[in-house]
Amino acid sequence: MLTKEGTSAKIALAMEETYRPLADRMRPQSLKEFVGQTNLVGRSKIISILLKKDQVPSLIFWGPPGSGKTTLAKIIANETKSVFAFYSAVEVGVNEIKKVVKEATERLKNGQKTILCIDEIHRWNKAQQAILLPSVEDGTIILIGCTTENPSFEVIGPLLSRCKVLILDRLNEADIKKIIGSALKDKEKGLGKYNVQLAERVSDTLQEASNGDARVVLNALEIATNLTRTKNGKRLVTAEKIAQALQSKRLLYDKSGEEHYNTISAFIKSMRGSDPDAAVYWLARMLEAGEDPEFIARRMIILASEDIGNADPKALRIAVAATQALQFVGLPEAALNLAQAATYLASAPKSNASYMALKRAREDVKRTLNEPVPLHLRNPVTPLMGKVGYGRGYKYAHDFPGGYTKQQFLPDKLKGRKYYQPKEVGYEAYIKKHLEKLQGK
Repeated sequence: MLTKEGTSAKIALAMEETYRPLADRMRPQSLKEFVGQTNLVGRSKIISILLKKDQVPSLIFWGPPGSGKTTLAKIIANETKSVFAFYSAVEVGVNEIKKVVKEATERLKNGQKTILCIDEIHRWNKAQQAILLPSVEDGTIILIGCTTENPSFEVIGPLLSRCKVLILDRLNEADIKKIIGSALKDKEKGLGKYNVQLAERVSDTLQEASNGDARVVLNALEIATNLTRTKNGKRLVTAEKIAQALQSKRLLYDKSGEEHYNTISAFIKSMRGSDPDAAVYWLARMLEAGEDPEFIARRMIILASEDIGNADPKALRIAVAATQALQFVGLPEAALNLAQAATYLASAPKSNASYMALKRAREDVKRTLNEPVPLHLRNPVTPLMGKVGYGRGYKYAHDFPGGYTKQQFLPDKLKGRKYYQPKEVGYEAYIKKHLEKLQGK
């Protein structure tokens, strides 16, 4: 029989569960409940092995939002019977960390480990991260840093070298649907007591909107359930209610982070690879995410010379024109100009001959340094220069048939070097034939 105090505690616990968000209530408590990341938590995988041996080192979990980084950290703490200290990098300061380390030192004397989980560790500056080094080094604490950003850029080298980086993948369609099913069935922590049913394709809509983020799905599902009235003992959640709950889908993008570099790389490589469909898709992704359109335009100007060059000389003009149009018109209308340029560049014949010519010439410049300009190419701007031979023997091209005659233009040590090697593509094929004709080949 429950005492009065016991009854009150049970009621308080039930109320606490009611007010906790569904995503938090449904958080897995063990590896058996954990969904996704089978490359890490599956049978005979690294997390399972480390837990079985009770030899968990300091870790960095790197993965997209909602992929289970914090949940996995808490499970590791539970499985190893360690004291779990969780902090968000944006909220915790040096003093709190020093206190955790001091307490961890005392616990370790009694054989108990401490796991310190720092969420969004990439938001800590170098000095803050450096404070952890001694206690991670000597094993006073087991650090689990969670980050959505590439740790190679965001975590200081000394700390990174003391941790093992584990990469979490975006949850796939099967993972998301399994999470939805669990939330609908669970009568204690989930929505089972409401007898929630999903209308046709609602599950697919949630999965598509999730971007692999379990929190997005569970939050939207909970809100949509609250917006739906009970009828005939059940709540039928429709696509309309889900749309209201989702409001707008958020693209995973950080203009100063890895996703920025990943996306612009995909955009450039799509144009270089002559795929206009992929090019305009990545362009749309960047524009929707709020990328600086001038940055996109500058990259197209570079590509026009680096990857197309004289195979289609109009490419550079079109890229520059799109940039000017952007400055004149501005977004959103200038997105059309950028799309026109991107699809043109992707469809144009490709040649990197100009880029390679510059690369070869630079190598010779660095190797030979200050080779003297041949005397016949120097301009005799003073009488003395004329007397010592400046300009002597120079052949003015327009005095010869076809505006061409053979003469040496490179320094003596580089005579005969070929930097520009046109390809048999587009307009550059004509250039190649023209140069071969001039050179008597």
